[in-house]
Amino acid sequence: MKLRNIAIIAHVDHGKTTLVDKLLQQSGAFRDNQRVAERVMDSNDLEKERGITILAKATSVVWKETRVNIVDTPGHADFGGEVERILSMVDSAIVLVDAAEGPMPQTKFVVGKALKIGLKPIVCINKVDRPDARTTEVVNEVFDLFAALDATDEQLDFPILYGSGKHGWMSESPDGPQDQGMAPLFDMVLRHVPEPKIEEGSFRLLGTLLEANPYLGRVVTGRVFAGSIKPNQPVKVLDRTGKILEQGRVSKILAFRGIERQPIEEAEAGDIVAIAGLEKFNVADTLCALDVTEPLQAQPIDPPTLSMTFSVNDSPLAGTEGDKVTSRVIRDRLLKEAEGNVALKVEPAPNSDAYVVSGRGELQLGILIETMRREGFELSISRPRVVLKRDDDGQLMEPVEEVVIDVDEEHSGVVVQKMAERKAEMLEMRPSGGNRLRVVFHAPTRGLIGYQGELATDTRGTAVMNRLFHSYSPYRGEIQGRRNGVLISNDAGESVAYAMWKLEDRGPMMIEPGWKVYRGMIIGEHTRDNDLEINVLKGKQLTNIRTQSKDEAVRLTPPIRMSLEKALAYIEDDERVEVTPKSIRLRKAILDPNDRKKAEKMKEAV
Repeated sequence: MKLRNIAIIAHVDHGKTTLVDKLLQQSGAFRDNQRVAERVMDSNDLEKERGITILAKATSVVWKETRVNIVDTPGHADFGGEVERILSMVDSAIVLVDAAEGPMPQTKFVVGKALKIGLKPIVCINKVDRPDARTTEVVNEVFDLFAALDATDEQLDFPILYGSGKHGWMSESPDGPQDQGMAPLFDMVLRHVPEPKIEEGSFRLLGTLLEANPYLGRVVTGRVFAGSIKPNQPVKVLDRTGKILEQGRVSKILAFRGIERQPIEEAEAGDIVAIAGLEKFNVADTLCALDVTEPLQAQPIDPPTLSMTFSVNDSPLAGTEGDKVTSRVIRDRLLKEAEGNVALKVEPAPNSDAYVVSGRGELQLGILIETMRREGFELSISRPRVVLKRDDDGQLMEPVEEVVIDVDEEHSGVVVQKMAERKAEMLEMRPSGGNRLRVVFHAPTRGLIGYQGELATDTRGTAVMNRLFHSYSPYRGEIQGRRNGVLISNDAGESVAYAMWKLEDRGPMMIEPGWKVYRGMIIGEHTRDNDLEINVLKGKQLTNIRTQSKDEAVRLTPPIRMSLEKALAYIEDDERVEVTPKSIRLRKAILDPNDRKKAEKMKEAV
């Protein structure tokens, strides 16, 4: 059977996963009466809840006696490490662009990677049925983007299709016809995408995606570049330098057939398959026959830019809500995660039983914490820190991101002002249609920690921010942190509504009546810039005199709700987020007030 390998690349929310759904349905991968979930490729709970793709996934369909392997890729820059490697195993890419938003930062990032390795993309303008679609302008923007990314003349001569992934049609004209469904896209793939190039020589496969499967162990997905392989065949694994990591036998070869993975008896060159049975085989490694000495060229993995310390939850409420609380269990879980996720780095923290976890961004680390929390772990997490490094001259360098903010004109002033406070430099500001502006900045990563929530508040939820790692550049100096102090509980027990009501003028609360609190726990935000210890356990003094004023009802202001992302962005260096399966609490790293004062004095002395 003939083969074609394609990836679908696009900015987050431009409709990749929905498009794959329709391709699967219309190619006959499902039976007519089969019940299929919407966005079938987003299989994990967090992907369904957030409506984003976190892990890249492969599938395949058969069209006119040709098997088309399709890889659905993540759109978020935090998971960009996956995208670069996926592109190395396909022969072309479908670039999906929203007909209203046009090319966005992530489109630029993935298209740049695709053009660099010589792929000739097909451009699909999606969502042409949106009321604010500006199809012609978007096509021109895509052309300008390709030109700005140094595309060759061949790459600039890209075919264009228009359509709606949601309504399941593509056509060579924005107005349709709509009755041909996805057939024009399938036919374009067969015409435009070259057959996989097959190299001479013995079996070689490049590892691209990695997962830890409870039944099969490590399963690595990759493309067979040369030769063929059968189960039980002896093989070896070479790293990027050509060093032998291990020798062993392939226990299972799985091929993608629709959304299922089925065991097959032989994998031919050009196909994309998953291999099980090897313990050390990792992404960017080459799996090959025993007589091969040269590894396949692989994309290096981008460095992590953000780190957090994960430690044991040592608060007085530890162990009351989760069942995985010891440092050994936490260590094993983090190492298992690092095994399956190449963009994460896990190292033991000096002088303690904590672990420093470094990744690509807040979203990636936030998703890891949320996943562990749902599995029953209790953790204490530090404020996110940026990974700094020194250049050859000893100058301190920090990661800088390209930030694109789409905002209504009336709110643009406050956005520019806030970004300037965060040491960002503005590169351009231009209208993007419908009284909106698109503002582009280069901003240090540490200035962006926690800005997402503030941006939503400043612009009444109308601004859209997209970020992308740009480069390391010289350190830009101190950035103003949180201006308010916090309210800290001075005793352990259950909070009382009456006490909280009496303390409302001190600042907004983060807890509700009846919640368990302990000494050193953060229960609210102080209206001033210093921390204040308060007692929320004190009940009303009961007397035998009944008066109207004594018995008035207690009406409390609703508390500040802390989500995980908001809490991580809120805390300072001397504070921690306590994460359990049921709660997210904020606390001081040192709970005892006297020990806290000693630590502060020592810090000042240093």
